[in-house]
Amino acid sequence: MLTTKQLIDIEALQKECEMHDNIQLKLNWDMLKTRSNHNYDFLLYDQEELIAFLGLYPFGTTVEVCGMVKPRERRKHHFSKLFEQAIAFAKLQGFHKILLNAPAGSEEGKAFLKSNNAIYSLSEYQMQWEPKELKEVTGFHLRKAEQKDLPLRIRLNIESFGLDEKSALEVENRVDTEMDNSVYIIDVQDDSVGKIRVKVENNEAWIYGFCLLPLNRGKGIGRKVLQHIIKKYTLQGCSVHLEVETENAHALTLYESIGFNIVHAQDYYTYN
Repeated sequence: MLTTKQLIDIEALQKECEMHDNIQLKLNWDMLKTRSNHNYDFLLYDQEELIAFLGLYPFGTTVEVCGMVKPRERRKHHFSKLFEQAIAFAKLQGFHKILLNAPAGSEEGKAFLKSNNAIYSLSEYQMQWEPKELKEVTGFHLRKAEQKDLPLRIRLNIESFGLDEKSALEVENRVDTEMDNSVYIIDVQDDSVGKIRVKVENNEAWIYGFCLLPLNRGKGIGRKVLQHIIKKYTLQGCSVHLEVETENAHALTLYESIGFNIVHAQDYYTYN
Protein backbone atom coordinates (compact mmCIF):
# COMPACT_ATOMS: atom_id res chain seq x y z
CA MET A 1 0.00 0.00 0.00
CA LEU A 2 1.03 3.61 -0.47
CA THR A 3 2.45 5.11 2.71
CA THR A 4 0.72 7.95 4.53
CA LYS A 5 3.48 10.32 3.42
CA GLN A 6 3.11 9.28 -0.21
CA LEU A 7 -0.64 9.86 -0.11
CA ILE A 8 -0.13 13.30 1.46
CA ASP A 9 2.49 14.14 -1.18
CA ILE A 10 0.22 13.02 -4.04
CA GLU A 11 -2.67 15.10 -2.71
CA ALA A 12 -0.45 18.17 -2.31
CA LEU A 13 0.89 17.80 -5.84
CA GLN A 14 -2.63 17.36 -7.20
CA LYS A 15 -3.80 20.59 -5.54
CA GLU A 16 -0.79 22.50 -6.87
CA CYS A 17 -1.32 21.26 -10.44
CA GLU A 18 -5.07 21.89 -10.37
CA MET A 19 -4.62 25.43 -9.10
CA HIS A 20 -1.83 26.20 -11.56
CA ASP A 21 -3.68 24.81 -14.60
CA ASN A 22 -7.26 25.55 -13.52
CA ILE A 23 -8.29 21.93 -14.06
CA GLN A 24 -9.55 18.96 -12.08
CA LEU A 25 -7.54 15.74 -12.17
CA LYS A 26 -9.21 12.37 -11.77
CA LEU A 27 -6.90 10.29 -9.60
CA ASN A 28 -9.43 7.72 -8.34
CA TRP A 29 -8.68 8.31 -4.67
CA ASP A 30 -10.83 5.38 -3.55
CA MET A 31 -8.38 3.08 -5.27
CA LEU A 32 -5.26 4.98 -4.21
CA LYS A 33 -6.21 4.72 -0.55
CA THR A 34 -6.92 1.00 -0.70
CA ARG A 35 -4.15 -0.25 -2.98
CA SER A 36 -3.07 -3.81 -2.22
CA ASN A 37 -0.34 -3.58 -4.88
CA HIS A 38 1.85 -0.47 -5.00
CA ASN A 39 3.24 -1.56 -8.39
CA TYR A 40 0.39 0.39 -9.98
CA ASP A 41 1.81 3.70 -8.73
CA PHE A 42 4.86 5.48 -10.11
CA LEU A 43 6.35 8.31 -8.04
CA LEU A 44 9.35 10.49 -8.78
CA TYR A 45 11.00 12.33 -5.90
CA ASP A 46 13.71 14.97 -5.88
CA GLN A 47 15.15 14.36 -2.44
CA GLU A 48 12.03 14.60 -0.21
CA GLU A 49 9.82 16.41 -2.72
CA LEU A 50 7.37 14.59 -5.02
CA ILE A 51 7.73 16.14 -8.47
CA ALA A 52 5.83 13.65 -10.66
CA PHE A 53 3.20 10.96 -10.21
CA LEU A 54 1.44 8.47 -12.48
CA GLY A 55 -1.20 5.97 -11.43
CA LEU A 56 -2.60 2.90 -13.15
CA TYR A 57 -6.20 2.06 -12.35
CA PRO A 58 -7.31 -1.43 -13.40
CA PHE A 59 -10.96 -2.15 -14.20
CA GLY A 60 -11.07 -5.77 -15.26
CA THR A 61 -9.33 -6.07 -18.62
CA THR A 62 -9.04 -2.28 -19.01
CA VAL A 63 -6.52 -0.02 -17.26
CA GLU A 64 -6.81 3.75 -16.96
CA VAL A 65 -3.76 6.02 -16.73
CA CYS A 66 -3.59 9.45 -15.12
CA GLY A 67 -0.70 11.51 -13.81
CA MET A 68 0.81 14.93 -13.20
CA VAL A 69 4.07 16.85 -12.94
CA LYS A 70 4.97 19.75 -10.67
CA PRO A 71 4.62 22.95 -12.75
CA ARG A 72 8.21 24.13 -12.32
CA GLU A 73 9.52 20.65 -13.21
CA ARG A 74 7.79 20.30 -16.55
CA ARG A 75 9.49 19.85 -19.93
CA LYS A 76 12.27 17.87 -18.29
CA HIS A 77 10.94 14.49 -19.51
CA HIS A 78 10.00 13.36 -15.98
CA PHE A 79 6.51 12.26 -17.01
CA SER A 80 7.75 10.54 -20.17
CA LYS A 81 10.00 8.31 -18.06
CA LEU A 82 7.19 7.38 -15.70
CA PHE A 83 4.87 6.83 -18.65
CA GLU A 84 7.29 4.40 -20.34
CA GLN A 85 7.62 2.40 -17.11
CA ALA A 86 3.88 2.34 -16.52
CA ILE A 87 2.95 1.29 -20.05
CA ALA A 88 5.56 -1.47 -20.02
CA PHE A 89 4.12 -2.75 -16.74
CA ALA A 90 0.52 -2.51 -18.00
CA LYS A 91 1.34 -4.51 -21.13
CA LEU A 92 3.15 -7.09 -19.02
CA GLN A 93 -0.03 -7.52 -16.97
CA GLY A 94 -1.96 -8.33 -20.15
CA PHE A 95 -4.59 -5.59 -20.10
CA HIS A 96 -6.68 -5.62 -23.27
CA LYS A 97 -7.24 -1.87 -23.33
CA ILE A 98 -5.23 1.13 -22.09
CA LEU A 99 -7.10 4.40 -21.60
CA LEU A 100 -5.23 7.65 -20.96
CA ASN A 101 -7.18 10.22 -18.94
CA ALA A 102 -6.60 13.98 -19.13
CA PRO A 103 -8.75 16.95 -18.08
CA ALA A 104 -10.49 18.44 -21.12
CA GLY A 105 -8.98 21.84 -20.31
CA SER A 106 -5.38 20.64 -20.06
CA GLU A 107 -3.52 21.82 -23.16
CA GLU A 108 -0.27 20.28 -21.93
CA GLY A 109 -2.03 16.97 -21.38
CA LYS A 110 -3.46 17.00 -24.90
CA ALA A 111 -0.06 17.83 -26.37
CA PHE A 112 1.53 14.90 -24.55
CA LEU A 113 -1.19 12.51 -25.71
CA LYS A 114 -0.88 13.71 -29.30
CA SER A 115 2.89 13.21 -29.23
CA ASN A 116 2.32 9.61 -28.14
CA ASN A 117 -0.22 8.91 -30.91
CA ALA A 118 -3.08 8.36 -28.49
CA ILE A 119 -6.51 8.30 -30.16
CA TYR A 120 -9.44 10.21 -28.67
CA SER A 121 -12.10 7.80 -27.42
CA LEU A 122 -14.69 9.63 -25.34
CA SER A 123 -15.33 12.40 -22.83
CA GLU A 124 -16.80 12.11 -19.37
CA TYR A 125 -18.66 14.96 -17.67
CA GLN A 126 -18.78 15.62 -13.95
CA MET A 127 -22.14 17.21 -13.16
CA GLN A 128 -23.64 18.88 -10.10
CA TRP A 129 -27.31 19.25 -9.27
CA GLU A 130 -28.59 22.80 -8.85
CA PRO A 131 -31.49 22.99 -6.38
CA LYS A 132 -34.93 23.09 -7.94
CA GLU A 133 -38.37 21.80 -6.99
CA LEU A 134 -38.85 18.08 -7.56
CA LYS A 135 -42.12 16.17 -7.59
CA GLU A 136 -42.92 13.30 -5.27
CA VAL A 137 -42.49 10.02 -7.12
CA THR A 138 -43.89 6.50 -6.82
CA GLY A 139 -43.97 3.30 -8.84
CA PHE A 140 -40.71 1.70 -7.74
CA HIS A 141 -38.86 0.55 -4.63
CA LEU A 142 -35.19 1.01 -3.71
CA ARG A 143 -33.48 -1.50 -1.45
CA LYS A 144 -29.90 -2.12 -0.40
CA ALA A 145 -28.19 -4.71 -2.61
CA GLU A 146 -27.68 -8.19 -1.18
CA GLN A 147 -25.39 -11.06 -2.18
CA LYS A 148 -28.23 -12.60 -4.19
CA ASP A 149 -28.22 -9.50 -6.42
CA LEU A 150 -24.64 -9.96 -7.67
CA PRO A 151 -25.65 -11.79 -10.90
CA LEU A 152 -28.06 -8.94 -11.74
CA ARG A 153 -25.38 -6.31 -11.03
CA ILE A 154 -22.96 -8.12 -13.35
CA ARG A 155 -25.61 -8.45 -16.05
CA LEU A 156 -26.42 -4.74 -15.80
CA ASN A 157 -22.75 -3.79 -16.19
CA ILE A 158 -22.47 -5.99 -19.28
CA GLU A 159 -25.69 -4.83 -20.95
CA SER A 160 -25.48 -1.14 -19.97
CA PHE A 161 -21.77 -0.35 -19.98
CA GLY A 162 -20.37 -2.87 -22.45
CA LEU A 163 -18.08 -4.57 -19.92
CA ASP A 164 -16.99 -8.16 -20.29
CA GLU A 165 -17.98 -10.55 -17.50
CA LYS A 166 -14.59 -10.45 -15.76
CA SER A 167 -14.54 -6.64 -15.68
CA ALA A 168 -18.20 -6.49 -14.58
CA LEU A 169 -17.51 -8.80 -11.63
CA GLU A 170 -14.34 -6.96 -10.64
CA VAL A 171 -16.13 -3.60 -10.62
CA GLU A 172 -18.84 -4.89 -8.26
CA ASN A 173 -16.35 -6.62 -5.96
CA ARG A 174 -14.31 -3.42 -5.70
CA VAL A 175 -17.43 -1.35 -5.01
CA ASP A 176 -18.37 -3.65 -2.13
CA THR A 177 -15.00 -3.10 -0.43
CA GLU A 178 -15.05 0.70 -0.59
CA MET A 179 -16.15 2.83 2.34
CA ASP A 180 -19.27 5.02 2.34
CA ASN A 181 -20.82 3.22 -0.65
CA SER A 182 -24.51 2.37 -0.91
CA VAL A 183 -25.64 0.14 -3.77
CA TYR A 184 -29.40 0.12 -4.32
CA ILE A 185 -31.42 -2.32 -6.40
CA ILE A 186 -34.39 -0.84 -8.25
CA ASP A 187 -37.51 -2.99 -7.99
CA VAL A 188 -40.65 -2.40 -10.02
CA GLN A 189 -43.55 -4.53 -8.80
CA ASP A 190 -41.98 -7.98 -8.38
CA ASP A 191 -39.03 -7.49 -10.75
CA SER A 192 -35.52 -6.18 -10.10
CA VAL A 193 -34.80 -3.93 -13.08
CA GLY A 194 -31.74 -1.80 -12.28
CA LYS A 195 -29.19 -0.46 -9.83
CA ILE A 196 -27.74 2.81 -8.62
CA ARG A 197 -24.73 3.45 -6.37
CA VAL A 198 -24.22 6.48 -4.15
CA LYS A 199 -20.94 7.32 -2.45
CA VAL A 200 -20.91 10.03 0.21
CA GLU A 201 -17.73 11.85 1.15
CA ASN A 202 -17.22 15.36 2.55
CA ASN A 203 -20.98 16.06 2.27
CA GLU A 204 -20.93 15.25 -1.44
CA ALA A 205 -23.16 12.44 -2.73
CA TRP A 206 -21.82 10.99 -5.99
CA ILE A 207 -24.02 8.82 -8.20
CA TYR A 208 -22.33 6.00 -10.11
CA GLY A 209 -23.28 2.90 -12.06
CA PHE A 210 -26.89 3.97 -12.59
CA CYS A 211 -28.58 1.71 -15.14
CA LEU A 212 -31.71 -0.20 -16.04
CA LEU A 213 -32.24 -3.40 -17.99
CA PRO A 214 -32.97 -2.57 -21.67
CA LEU A 215 -36.63 -3.59 -21.53
CA ASN A 216 -37.27 -1.16 -18.68
CA ARG A 217 -35.78 1.94 -20.28
CA GLY A 218 -37.84 4.76 -21.71
CA LYS A 219 -40.64 4.30 -19.18
CA GLY A 220 -39.77 7.15 -16.83
CA ILE A 221 -38.31 4.88 -14.17
CA GLY A 222 -34.83 6.41 -14.36
CA ARG A 223 -36.15 9.95 -13.91
CA LYS A 224 -38.17 8.93 -10.85
CA VAL A 225 -35.24 7.11 -9.26
CA LEU A 226 -32.96 10.11 -9.76
CA GLN A 227 -35.50 12.47 -8.23
CA HIS A 228 -35.85 10.16 -5.23
CA ILE A 229 -32.08 9.90 -4.72
CA ILE A 230 -31.61 13.66 -5.04
CA LYS A 231 -34.28 14.32 -2.42
CA LYS A 232 -32.93 11.65 -0.08
CA TYR A 233 -29.38 12.99 -0.04
CA THR A 234 -30.12 16.70 -0.15
CA LEU A 235 -32.24 16.21 2.97
CA GLN A 236 -29.09 14.76 4.56
CA GLY A 237 -27.27 18.01 3.75
CA CYS A 238 -25.32 16.70 0.74
CA SER A 239 -24.72 18.26 -2.63
CA VAL A 240 -25.44 15.75 -5.41
CA HIS A 241 -23.01 14.94 -8.23
CA LEU A 242 -22.60 12.35 -10.98
CA GLU A 243 -20.49 11.36 -13.97
CA VAL A 244 -21.75 10.61 -17.48
CA GLU A 245 -20.03 9.80 -20.77
CA THR A 246 -20.78 11.98 -23.77
CA GLU A 247 -21.56 8.82 -25.75
CA ASN A 248 -24.66 8.40 -23.58
CA ALA A 249 -26.64 11.31 -25.05
CA HIS A 250 -29.95 10.10 -23.60
CA ALA A 251 -28.58 10.05 -20.05
CA LEU A 252 -26.96 13.47 -20.48
CA THR A 253 -30.28 14.96 -21.60
CA LEU A 254 -32.10 13.32 -18.68
CA TYR A 255 -29.65 14.66 -16.11
CA GLU A 256 -29.76 18.18 -17.53
CA SER A 257 -33.57 18.20 -17.54
CA ILE A 258 -33.61 17.31 -13.82
CA GLY A 259 -31.21 20.12 -12.95
CA PHE A 260 -27.66 18.80 -13.31
CA ASN A 261 -25.07 21.16 -14.79
CA ILE A 262 -21.66 20.27 -16.22
CA VAL A 263 -18.80 21.51 -14.03
CA HIS A 264 -15.79 19.51 -15.30
CA ALA A 265 -14.90 17.22 -18.19
CA GLN A 266 -12.33 14.47 -18.62
CA ASP A 267 -11.12 13.22 -21.99
CA TYR A 268 -10.13 9.59 -22.56
CA TYR A 269 -7.72 8.42 -25.23
CA THR A 270 -6.93 4.89 -26.36
CA TYR A 271 -3.26 3.94 -26.37
CA ASN A 272 -1.97 1.06 -28.47
